[in-house]
Amino acid sequence: MQPTGQGGKREGNGGLPSREGNVRRALPPGLDLVGKGAWRVLGIIGVLAVFVFLVAQLEEIVVPFMIALLLTAFLKPPVSWLVAHGWRKWLAIILALVVAGGVMAGLVVLVETQINAGLPEVQERSVAAYRQFRDFLDSSPLQFTSAQFDAFLVQLGREIQKHGNEIFSGALVLGKTAGHVLAGALLTAFATIFMLIDGANVWRWTVRLFPRGARPAVDGAGKAGWNTLTSFVRVQILVAAGNGVGIGLFAFFVGLPLVVPIAILVFLASFIPVIGAIVTGAIAVLVALVFVGPIQALVMLGGVLLVHLLEAHVMQPLAMGAAVKIHPLAVVFAVAAGSYLAGIPGALFAVPTVAVVNAMVTFVVRGRWRAGSDPEDAQGPGPDRGPVEHPRMGEGTGTSATGNGDPAT
Repeated sequence: MQPTGQGGKREGNGGLPSREGNVRRALPPGLDLVGKGAWRVLGIIGVLAVFVFLVAQLEEIVVPFMIALLLTAFLKPPVSWLVAHGWRKWLAIILALVVAGGVMAGLVVLVETQINAGLPEVQERSVAAYRQFRDFLDSSPLQFTSAQFDAFLVQLGREIQKHGNEIFSGALVLGKTAGHVLAGALLTAFATIFMLIDGANVWRWTVRLFPRGARPAVDGAGKAGWNTLTSFVRVQILVAAGNGVGIGLFAFFVGLPLVVPIAILVFLASFIPVIGAIVTGAIAVLVALVFVGPIQALVMLGGVLLVHLLEAHVMQPLAMGAAVKIHPLAVVFAVAAGSYLAGIPGALFAVPTVAVVNAMVTFVVRGRWRAGSDPEDAQGPGPDRGPVEHPRMGEGTGTSATGNGDPAT
């Protein structure tokens, strides 16, 4: 009669109790469960760390691709609308790209025109503000006279001349950065065009890289994430426009110079949720304090706070809450973590990344993909057959399986 374990099964070789079984019996069940979970968590953290490292190394490729995804998510709905109303796809894509490029070029021209027109007034107000500051130093109890301030400026100029080599090398780095920006802009343009043209086939090819049993989950999760991304882009544009118009109107009423550039700066910075609008609003208050006066600066501060309150309590809950479905506290920490890891690009892409990942994980965890079929047959879509339809894949994603829910389609 050989010794057996629980259930009459032998433990280890030769019927002797295995070492693993002895260890498990020696550990409390709770500690054993926590240990198993800890190993899984460490594995997930390791995968994420490798992913973040690869993204950091390939930043000059990843950032243009992410920008192209956002542009595609914004341009795809009007392209689909034009195609549904009888336009040819290539013509609809060209029209959407031309209109988007025209709007961006118009904003640049408007900012340049406003700056050129308001520059003399800004120079006059700057000289007046400088003189007022010198008078304030002479009459204030700070014991820092205008002569000492002039000496400080002279010393600052000498330090700049002393470190001219460093500044020159920084200019060379800036030139290299400009070249990288140009290359990134070209990559973004090409990626956007090709995703608008053939995004569906790119996504189907991506799905076929996964094992056959995992394809329904990957396909459904991708569609859920894509729907969330398109909703986020549309809503974020509305929120940014509201911030820009609101702060721009207050800047106009208090008599700030360069009202239109300030409003456009607020609009662009608002694509970084929470932090972007706060920083640009603080800049507007500082401009009001320097060029207009303390009373107007207080009025401008009240206007900025009012705009942010409307964003936080009206626009974000009603619009962004339905699109992103993540808590505002998570938004703040996501922006902070993204800016810490990748600077401005990290802050820009943090919230949409978290929103998309949340939608994809939620779709997979709910398990609705189990009711769907394989998104591709064994031989792929083929030139004549087209993609195999999902009888029930649209369930839970908000779109049909073969419609506009396909990522980058």
